[in-house]
Amino acid sequence: MDFQSIFELKSSDEFQAKALEAFSYQYKNNAVYHKFCSLLGKNQNNVTHLKDVPFLPIDFFKSKKIVSTSKIPKTIFTSSGTTGSITSKHYVLDTNIYEDSYLNAFKLFYGEISNYCVLALLPSYLERKGSSLIYMVDDLIKKSKHPESGFYLNELDLLKKKIQELDAKGTKILLIGVSFALLDMVEKHSLQLKHTVVMETGGMKGRRKEMIREELHAILKKGFGVEHIHSEYGMTELLSQGYSKGDGIFNAPPWMKILIRDPEDPLTYLSPGKTGGVNVIDLANIHSCAFIATQDLGKAYPNGSFEVLGRFDNSDIRGCNLMVL
Repeated sequence: MDFQSIFELKSSDEFQAKALEAFSYQYKNNAVYHKFCSLLGKNQNNVTHLKDVPFLPIDFFKSKKIVSTSKIPKTIFTSSGTTGSITSKHYVLDTNIYEDSYLNAFKLFYGEISNYCVLALLPSYLERKGSSLIYMVDDLIKKSKHPESGFYLNELDLLKKKIQELDAKGTKILLIGVSFALLDMVEKHSLQLKHTVVMETGGMKGRRKEMIREELHAILKKGFGVEHIHSEYGMTELLSQGYSKGDGIFNAPPWMKILIRDPEDPLTYLSPGKTGGVNVIDLANIHSCAFIATQDLGKAYPNGSFEVLGRFDNSDIRGCNLMVL
C-alpha cells in the first residue's frame, strides 16, 4: 500500500477507495482488528462501503497491542491518565508519517509553520514522557525557526512579557496550550493581542473542574483580547488532528473523516446534525488501526465539519478536547 498517497487525496471517492484499501490491509495484517472484524461477521468480501467498516473501540489501545506490522515500532506514544488508571499505548512504526500528517494539516489550515513564532504552554504534557502532542509541538517549534519559539512550563510572567513584545511588533504567533494553563494565564494577566492565534488543546488534566467549551472560550477570549479561540482535536491513538478556528466547529484534513454512530446501536450511523458517538477514520494510522470508535460525543455536518460536545461518561477524562457537558 502506498502510504504517502494519502496526503494527496482530492475527492471523497479517492478517500473511500484508499480507506477500503486500508481496511483490506489491516484486516490481513492486524491480528486484533482481524479478530474483532471476524466476531462482527465482517471481512473483505462484505465490506464494500465506509459504513460497512468495523470501528475498533478506542479502549483496545489500553489492553492490546494494536499493530498492522511485525516490525519494531520507532516510538510508543502514551496517553495521560489519572493516578492508577490504565493508559493507552500507540505503537508507531514510522514517525515520518506522523510528521507528514501534522505538517500537511497545519499548512492546509494555517499556512507555513515558518511564518509563526510558536509558544507552547503545555505543563502537564511536559511533565511526563510519551506525549504525541509534545512530539508534534516540539517539531513545530523547531520548524518555525523563530529564535523566540519555545516551551513555557510555569513562567507565566515571562510568557506574558514575551507575547506582548512579539505581538506589538506584528509577529505572527501561535500560542498553543492546555486549557487549565491558558486559564491560569488569563487569571494572572489581561492581554489585548492582535497577531496571535490562541489554540487550546482541551483538558483540565485534573487541575481544574471541567467546563463547557462556550464558558472556557468566553473567558479566554476576554483574557487574551482576541475574537476567536482556536482548538485542536487529536488524541494519542490517532496520528492526525482536526482544527477549529472558532465556535467549536472543526475541520479535518482530507485523509481524516468523522462519522457519527448511534449511541444505542454502534453499527448504525446518524444523519448530519444529530448527536452521537464519534468514529474517526485516520488514514495516517496505517500501521496501527485507521478505524477508531472514540468515547466522544459529537455532530457531523454535510460539508465535512464536526463538533465535539462531550463524552459518554465522566470517567478517565484525558487527551485533547475532551470536554464534558
